[in-house]
Amino acid sequence: MVHKHLKNRSKIDSDDGDGKQKDPRLLIVDDHKIVSDSIGFTLETSADFKVVGRAVNGREAMSMAERLKPDIVLMDVSMPDMNGIEATRQMVGDNPHLKVVALTMHSAKPYVMGMLNAGASGYILKTSPFEEVVNGLRVVLSGTVYLSPEITHLVVEYAKNKEWEVVDSLSLLTNRERQVLQMISEGHTSKEIARRMNISAKTVDVHRNNIKKKLDIHTIAGLTKFAITKGLTDLADIQ
Repeated sequence: MVHKHLKNRSKIDSDDGDGKQKDPRLLIVDDHKIVSDSIGFTLETSADFKVVGRAVNGREAMSMAERLKPDIVLMDVSMPDMNGIEATRQMVGDNPHLKVVALTMHSAKPYVMGMLNAGASGYILKTSPFEEVVNGLRVVLSGTVYLSPEITHLVVEYAKNKEWEVVDSLSLLTNRERQVLQMISEGHTSKEIARRMNISAKTVDVHRNNIKKKLDIHTIAGLTKFAITKGLTDLADIQ
């Protein structure tokens, strides 16, 4: 009965030319295939979402979003190569109308505020029941922000303390520098980073030096600690 109820309410207010409402086009981004496959299957069969693609990291998600034109993206936060925060920042920057909802195990402030500041319209914990995921997606598609109840206090505290007025050191870095920092913290060499980003190793070293100067952090250990505290990477992704 729950699934039938979900199916009747998941359409968006547009049609395909013959008066019929379209299923929302959904892109799922998660580096665990079993997660993206199970969520995608359930959303398609029980809630009438159309899964147009599945990406395993932020870089692939950016390419797929540009090609597939989803209405909404269900985005994991902690992923190797390019995390969900950086991917969201660039995707929403390129297309302000795109809706992004985080679906993650992380409830700590750096991850929550990192995603929201990057442009996400929702943040749902993976411990949430399926009905909450569907409801969160619908709320965001309607133009409203959705937050799992467990993390709303972080947002209230953030606003109350007016932390947005403080310059975040992470904002000193360019998009490319944040990507390089993530991969440095994950243990990749300059050659490996160059290959993944399709740039020269010399350019990677320039970014590396700029990062150290801007952050005033001059050791790999220090950069790794900074990346973890800012939600750019996770201990599980470090080689």
